[in-house]
Amino acid sequence: MLRREKGFTLIELLIVIAIIGILAAIAIPMYRAQTIKAKMTEVTNAMSNVASAVAAYRQENDAWPANTVEGAVNVRNSFGVATQALSRLGNIQVDTNGVITGTIAANAIDSSVNGKSLILTPTVSGDGSIRWEWSGSADMPPAYVPKR
Repeated sequence: MLRREKGFTLIELLIVIAIIGILAAIAIPMYRAQTIKAKMTEVTNAMSNVASAVAAYRQENDAWPANTVEGAVNVRNSFGVATQALSRLGNIQVDTNGVITGTIAANAIDSSVNGKSLILTPTVSGDGSIRWEWSGSADMPPAYVPKR
């Protein structure tokens, strides 16, 4: 009897390589999107901290800030939010209607979101409670704007 040689045929190896290529083509973009979303979570958490501070200011003074507050240092001085929490933001602004606009820094996350803005808009109900709504600048990809 002849001894059969053990090993893989060329066809079997090509099929395995094709399967690995297909999986990589699907997995790499999904990994990139999830990485961006994770970094965007830092931005939304920082802006939520500012929103809490602005809401407290509104409750204490029964009014929004009289002047627009712009920049991390001014936000810290006006509302007491730590500037380290705002590290991925190039600029943050709270206007006289309580609207918070955070612009992502130039090299903070990814080219698809760098330089774009997230916006938190308050709505005050009759009982004085504040509801915040997220939106983004026109060029912000909708996948990275929080739903609520």
